[in-house]
Amino acid sequence: MSRRRVDSHGSVGPNDEEMPYSDDETDDELDDELDETSESEAEEPQEAPRPPQETARPPEAGWKVKANDRAYHQLPEFKKKVFLCIKKSRYSGNAIKTYKYNALTFLPLNLYEQFKRVANIYFLALLILQIIPDISTLPWYTTLIPLVIVLGITAIKDLVDDLARHRMDKEVNNRKCEVLLDGRFKESKWMDIQVGDVVRMKKNEFIPADIMLLSSSNPNSLCYVETAELDGETNLKFKMGLRVTDEKLQEERELAQFNALIECEEPNNRLDKFTGTMLWDGERYPLELDNMLLRGCKIRNTNYCHGLVIFAGADTKIMRNGGKTRFKRTKIDELMNYMVYTIFALLILVSAGLAIGHTFWYEEIGSKAWYLFDGKDQTASYRGFLSFWGYIIVLNTMVPISLYVSVEVIRLGQSKFINWDLQMYYSEKDTPAKARTTTLNEQLGQIQYIFSDKTGTLTQNIMQFKKCTIAGRSYGGPTTAEGVSLDKIKPVDWSWNKHADKKFQFVDHFLVANIKSRKDKDALEFFKLLSLCHTVMVENNNGELVYQAASPDEGALVTAARNFGFVFLSRTQDSITILEMGQETTYEMLGLLDFNSDRKRMSIILKFPDGRIRLYCKGADTVIYERLSPNTRHKDTTQTALDVFANETLRTLCLCYKDISQSEFEAWSRRHKEAQLTMVDREAALDRVYEEIEKDLMLIGATAIEDKLQDGVPETIAKLAKADIKIWVLTGDKKETAENIGYSCSLLTDEMQIHYGEDVNGKLMTRQTNRRNEPPSSFRPGKKKPSEPFFPGSGKNALIITGGWLNEILYEKKKKRRRLRLRRLGKRQTPSNPQDPMNDWEKEMRQVDFVNMACECEAVICCRVTPKQKANVVSLVKKYKKAVTLSIGDGANDVNMIKTADIGVGISGQEGMQAVMSSDYAFAQFCYLQRLLLVHGRWSYIRMCKFLRFFFFKNFAFTLVHFWYSFFSGYSSQTAYEDWFITLYNLAYSSLPVLLVGLLDQDVNDRLSLKFPKLYLPGQQGTLFNYKNFFISLFHGIFVSLIIFFIPYGAFLQTMGQDGEAPSDYQSFAVVTASSLIFTVNLQISLDTSYWTFVSCFAVLGSIAIYFGIMFDIHSAGIHVIFPSVFTFTGAASNALRQPYLWLTIILTVGISLLPIVCIQFLHKTIWPSVGDKVQRNRRKYELQLEEEKRKEKEPSAFVRNRASRRSAYAFSHTPGYANLISTGQSIRRRPATQGGTHDRRRRAENI
Repeated sequence: MSRRRVDSHGSVGPNDEEMPYSDDETDDELDDELDETSESEAEEPQEAPRPPQETARPPEAGWKVKANDRAYHQLPEFKKKVFLCIKKSRYSGNAIKTYKYNALTFLPLNLYEQFKRVANIYFLALLILQIIPDISTLPWYTTLIPLVIVLGITAIKDLVDDLARHRMDKEVNNRKCEVLLDGRFKESKWMDIQVGDVVRMKKNEFIPADIMLLSSSNPNSLCYVETAELDGETNLKFKMGLRVTDEKLQEERELAQFNALIECEEPNNRLDKFTGTMLWDGERYPLELDNMLLRGCKIRNTNYCHGLVIFAGADTKIMRNGGKTRFKRTKIDELMNYMVYTIFALLILVSAGLAIGHTFWYEEIGSKAWYLFDGKDQTASYRGFLSFWGYIIVLNTMVPISLYVSVEVIRLGQSKFINWDLQMYYSEKDTPAKARTTTLNEQLGQIQYIFSDKTGTLTQNIMQFKKCTIAGRSYGGPTTAEGVSLDKIKPVDWSWNKHADKKFQFVDHFLVANIKSRKDKDALEFFKLLSLCHTVMVENNNGELVYQAASPDEGALVTAARNFGFVFLSRTQDSITILEMGQETTYEMLGLLDFNSDRKRMSIILKFPDGRIRLYCKGADTVIYERLSPNTRHKDTTQTALDVFANETLRTLCLCYKDISQSEFEAWSRRHKEAQLTMVDREAALDRVYEEIEKDLMLIGATAIEDKLQDGVPETIAKLAKADIKIWVLTGDKKETAENIGYSCSLLTDEMQIHYGEDVNGKLMTRQTNRRNEPPSSFRPGKKKPSEPFFPGSGKNALIITGGWLNEILYEKKKKRRRLRLRRLGKRQTPSNPQDPMNDWEKEMRQVDFVNMACECEAVICCRVTPKQKANVVSLVKKYKKAVTLSIGDGANDVNMIKTADIGVGISGQEGMQAVMSSDYAFAQFCYLQRLLLVHGRWSYIRMCKFLRFFFFKNFAFTLVHFWYSFFSGYSSQTAYEDWFITLYNLAYSSLPVLLVGLLDQDVNDRLSLKFPKLYLPGQQGTLFNYKNFFISLFHGIFVSLIIFFIPYGAFLQTMGQDGEAPSDYQSFAVVTASSLIFTVNLQISLDTSYWTFVSCFAVLGSIAIYFGIMFDIHSAGIHVIFPSVFTFTGAASNALRQPYLWLTIILTVGISLLPIVCIQFLHKTIWPSVGDKVQRNRRKYELQLEEEKRKEKEPSAFVRNRASRRSAYAFSHTPGYANLISTGQSIRRRPATQGGTHDRRRRAENI
């Protein structure tokens, strides 16, 4: 079944090939567009008179750079106000700063940030209250010690994180570069470079700032750069200096005298555009992006180059694309804050109620009992007021400060587990997984949307020649030299070819045998075409050929030809030399017909040594088949092979040729020269001439290239989809390339109906029109009308949209045009175009509609999008879906997206590390994402939720005993326990078991977590910790506190000990309630523990042992003698716990507290089991199945899709440019001599 495509033919829309940057267009640029739009809209008949138009004055450039003149940039006109009258230069220094603190600001800033957390302010207020003698019911140290520990641990963690940022900044800022100072090049640090400096960069060095290229060691100041830091792509781009600077600025002396003034655009984040002019010696020269070397790129294949710093540090484009660093918090953090508010409100209500109770009690009883007289002349109301604050202190342990200490410890432990996970360690590049933050681990268990880059993230950006079809026969499968097909075979041994690339792997020995025998003329012609028809440039590096291609596809094809014996050696402006099966041959190049996105093909016209003229052409099958001769052979068989290749998600490309007579070529050449001289629409004229010669072609065959995915990408995407995680791909690549990868990685399937930008825009406009036609009453505030689905039915849908359409749909460009239009008119205007937004509300509804439509789809691919658009898409989903998002990428163009998402993941181990530096988590392969989310994320979420539920329960159970005790103590804010028990309860007696549950607990092991992705759903739904769970913990705590207080109270009411004494004193009662609480709490956490280890068992038993050990010590007579006022419970424990019936009381209390919970858990797991409960119940069976699958594991079979569509590699990934360099000889011609120069700067023509 072929895939279905929804399209709107004939619709006018943005160019899918262009990457829009409307988000950064200046008002002047939009003003020009607005003028054009207004003119076209207001077009009058020719008879109508037109008013005279003023000539538009070009806008004044706002950024001026003077070469070799640092003082110029410090002039007052270039100063900007920073604070009050303090001014500084508007030109940034080249040092970068990503750290938050320095030695002076660390303590105040860190404390300020920590006290922004409401709980810390709450504890500080409690500490102040405890210092006041009339209010204090607990010693001040019970709050001070835990508060200092919390602030200290958090400060140390922040300090360690910031020191790592300091080290990284220092490493970058201290890189070395040669700067022209005092007439000579001197080695300088990057941080000392300033705007206007002339710098020298050498091969394989990073570019330190945004620099205008002046000259280089290559002819015509050509310079090759690798942009892996910017976009993750490793194929080279070329830059070129101006002709005038190339000719006059080669020597150090000449560079020192260079005094040009550069006027250009202000610093911005547009990676695709630069405009400016250079004023030098009274002449103006235009500057564009091809003259600029951007910071973060690396110099390649160029021995040295010189440049002028235009933008430095924070003004560079790579830094401008970084976006703002956002403070990220988890949903659980936000929920905890609201719960703290809830507990605080509950605390005030309970304290107020008890204070009122004390007021009435004192009036009725306290003031009349002579034995309660304390000598203070205080009214009942004032005593009630003091009692209120006393209960605030007594009951503050409902939100103990140790909660935050424990949360930080748990998060730190989870981060270490991620760092130590050997299954996320990439041994090939020695790259472990790295949790670069410790505050977001549990959020990994709640991800709903993943936004992924393509190049370098899903793919390796490595193209491999996998298969081909020649003269109707397909090659590429495992085949012997005799032509017998096998299931598996060793790769071909290329030792017979000394020029072969040893990394190239091919398993079809039959094709190699045909080539070596030289009997198959079609196969020889096939590889000759691949070695001749391209724009690759070659460098001879110590006898080894190094190819530099405009696209990885071209490099893969030329490398394949090289291995099969057709080695591309060199080229000049009008010739190309190859080694054909050991024999060197040079062909005269008569014409090079370059690729562009409309033609989707390229051709070369060659004159053979014997005088024959032949055209070789390669391109997309859709355009090649239209131009084939009726006499061509193997058309149908090649088409069948193309279908098979496409079904295997290989990128296909057709090869053909045409013999041309001398007279035919001469006539065409004349027309070609005329088209080259056309001043109007030259590109279209050239395309028409190319069409004339590229017809009646003879088909040779087709190639199939694999855009190599990273290992395990399809399986990872499939597994994450089962966990109900939606994956959106946001890429700067072309639409067809992104779509092809979508099929390769199983994001797109044949069953999906694909919707493109024009179709999406149509649906949104229809919805918008319907909304405008609805009566206003339907939009009453607070009334939310359920929206109808955009795609009714049960079919699967996918959305593929380009950046241009994204701007069109979200009104990103219209909002600025409308602002300018309103500014001109000075009034509000209702748009005549129904697609224009009427107001901000309509714009917002349009965005909501788009997000709703996209979220109805199984897959979304946004292509040709800018870094800012990537971040905007993430923001829209966060804003309107309230979803937890994760972004993953590997280049500087992904940094904004990574910072915007709730979780940012960087792919490390590549050349570019910008994404890693801005990420929260980093690892080397996309496939590790499933383990990060389905194992570590899910475990972290479950552990944190279980920890918080239990922590709230144990503190409610502990604290509310004071509440019940107050009814029997005249509401006097007296504590029910001994002071030291209150201090140590959360620090020593009950902290370790619950801490270990938060660190080590797991319902199922990692293999079962990956086998059953549905186990991830509770985290997305937030079912394990919410207000419902909070109130369950509250009522559970109330119930246990009731049992713990009233059963011992009843036992103490009318009793007699074995020695005839009645142990019904307050101290004995406090010991029994405390002991019951410790047993109950530690046994309750044992019931909730799913994963028992020796450490867990030791923690439970150890906590009980620590309680009794410390209690007997602080109740001993010896310590009372030393500190009589501090330790007042002398002999209470030994006296109470020697009575058997008090032990029976403790056992009864613990039993009644735990029995209902045991019954509820049993019924829940038996009658209403969750997915996790079912997996746990059958854990042994599933583990055996996994072992069996592991034993039977074998090579995966080829995944074949029955799809008839074909996608050409060449047409969709190649970029134009190199052909113009070659045909004009700019990369190889002689360098002209400079008049008046003392040195001869002529260079020999170089073969590149």
